[in-house]
Amino acid sequence: MTQPVPEPSNVGPIAGGNLRASDADRDQVATLLSTAYAEGRLSREEHDERIDQLMAAKTFDDLLPITQDLVIVGPPAPVATPQSSSRFAIDTTGQNLESDKMIAIFGGVTRKGRWRVRKNTHALALFGGMDLDLRNAIFEAPVVEISGFWCFGGLDIKVPEGIEIQDQTAGIFGGTDVRDVGDPAPGAPTLVIKGVSLFGGVSIKGPKRRR
Repeated sequence: MTQPVPEPSNVGPIAGGNLRASDADRDQVATLLSTAYAEGRLSREEHDERIDQLMAAKTFDDLLPITQDLVIVGPPAPVATPQSSSRFAIDTTGQNLESDKMIAIFGGVTRKGRWRVRKNTHALALFGGMDLDLRNAIFEAPVVEISGFWCFGGLDIKVPEGIEIQDQTAGIFGGTDVRDVGDPAPGAPTLVIKGVSLFGGVSIKGPKRRR
């Protein structure tokens, strides 16, 4: 008698139904998608499409279709941590569940060096500017989101080469400029930018390549 083949237990959330998915569940799926992309089981377009689905997912039933065809044969690739040798520092163990808030009114906000980028950041700039340097930052989730409103002000972001950028901003007499980012690297975090620029702008720049 043929024995039934057990279903794999490492393909994402096991529970289904209308149970609400937590941030930890979504982080688990994001890590699985990054692993599948690094191993060549997902193309860049497929990875981006599933990340979009992941960002919109609310229940386990929403998460299951994203990972149901991804079966990990061996142990998953380790997520980069500040102690690892990877050039990307992703540390979910110290994740702060509260959103980071940045406000610049007739002033400025600067973040640089070894600072922690939270999963969600809300930004407001009125006649002010924000300078965020992510090249040596620690990401608290595989997918981080910065949403904001920039009026007669702007947001300048420096990113490491290989990070994935998803620009979902809208500009009214303003706009978003993404330069020198290059193709996403396997295992790299994803930065999602949302918001509105009114007489302002968002600039995202990677390291300039030597010719």
